[in-house]
Amino acid sequence: MERRKNFAEVIRFLVAGGGCLLLELACLYALTEWAGLHYLYSSALAFVISLLVNYWLCRAWVFADGSKKQSLKALSLFFGSSVAGLGINQLCMYTFVDMLGIYYMAAKLLAAVIVTIWNFVLKRYALRMK
Repeated sequence: MERRKNFAEVIRFLVAGGGCLLLELACLYALTEWAGLHYLYSSALAFVISLLVNYWLCRAWVFADGSKKQSLKALSLFFGSSVAGLGINQLCMYTFVDMLGIYYMAAKLLAAVIVTIWNFVLKRYALRMK
């Protein structure tokens, strides 16, 4: 039973994360191409927008345990891991785009894979913490 619950949780995480990735890509493109921001600024803003939506989805649906409250420690770990995730994202974007010459939208997809692994492990822990 626990294995089935964990599998469902992973599926929910991937669905929520996939939707947030699409949101982040749309924001990245719009901020870079239409608003004229440098891709690193656009990437950071898009990341934060997606993070806020992802936090809500994780609390309400992915790792929902019926609890309406979350400890300050858990909240700090969730957002602390996200700040580190932003740092990883920005480092990947700079490396892939400026050093390796990869198109910024493709670089974002590569960075997303790396950050997703980071996010799942730490946010699962953070949201289950009381």
